[in-house]
Amino acid sequence: MYKNPFPYSDDNLRYHTYSYYLKHKYHQKVCKVPLNAGFTCPNRDGTKGFGGCRFCSESGSGEFVKDPLLPLEQQYEEGIAQMHHKWPDALGIAYFQAYSNTYGTLEHIKEILEPFAAREEIAEISIATRPDCLNEEKIEYLSELSRRKPLSVEMGLQSAHDSTMERMNRGHSAGELYEKVAMLKEKNIRTTLHIINGLPNETPEMMLETARKVAELQVDGIKIHMLNILKSSALYQDYKKEPFELLSLEEYVDIVVRQLEVLPPEMVIERVTGDGMEEELIAPLWIKKKTVVRNEIAKLQLKRDSYQGKYYETGKH
Repeated sequence: MYKNPFPYSDDNLRYHTYSYYLKHKYHQKVCKVPLNAGFTCPNRDGTKGFGGCRFCSESGSGEFVKDPLLPLEQQYEEGIAQMHHKWPDALGIAYFQAYSNTYGTLEHIKEILEPFAAREEIAEISIATRPDCLNEEKIEYLSELSRRKPLSVEMGLQSAHDSTMERMNRGHSAGELYEKVAMLKEKNIRTTLHIINGLPNETPEMMLETARKVAELQVDGIKIHMLNILKSSALYQDYKKEPFELLSLEEYVDIVVRQLEVLPPEMVIERVTGDGMEEELIAPLWIKKKTVVRNEIAKLQLKRDSYQGKYYETGKH
């Protein structure tokens, strides 16, 4: 009889999925509702640079907000109503997704977050931001807020290699992110990092080193993405001028399986593939088939008898 060697699973998957984490925390369906609170980014308004990171779209990763021009609470109501068509009893997470959601005065951040913290039917608040948009004062406030409402902060590491991030016009170093991760952890704020596989000039070993760094940081969650070439991104202009090689589905699946092996088993894998808006996505087109990507990862793990954390303690891989 088949026995899954991975403990944090209710099925045959061999990694710690976000759905498993939420199911065991809330014992019912929980959905993220993406929101656009009207923030911008220091890498767009001239403080650090213009145009944002080269891989970022014009909407600052807020493509899935239903209507960013609506008042914030109406955005949430329409988003959760859509979720309830499929899962009538689902709880909602207010997900401040677009741009950098701690970029502004503390007073303004409070004005944005407090109405959602006060609503009992909202299970959690999730805040996407950058390390250079956090300081001690803001982290102290988020710590206090997290004692009233479960809260998580997510930031983009993307790559642990500063040379890559300089080419991508990231506007801050990996070291700045590590410092803010330590401050968030000290305040017991749940923290998730994003990484991107397939960035220009990166080898599979470099991508694996990024995963090892995430493991070392002991964050609570990780989102693993494939590099998307998006129509409104600066990277598309580079790609159009001089096309560079992108990972194939097989190459991507291989590196994700290897990355999972070096991550601690308790770390929640919030994504193993990303979303690219169909009208924005130029390449690679295989990422449109999210189910296929996830299935290929599961098949390769089974074939190799691989699972999340297999080499985390030994450091062999």
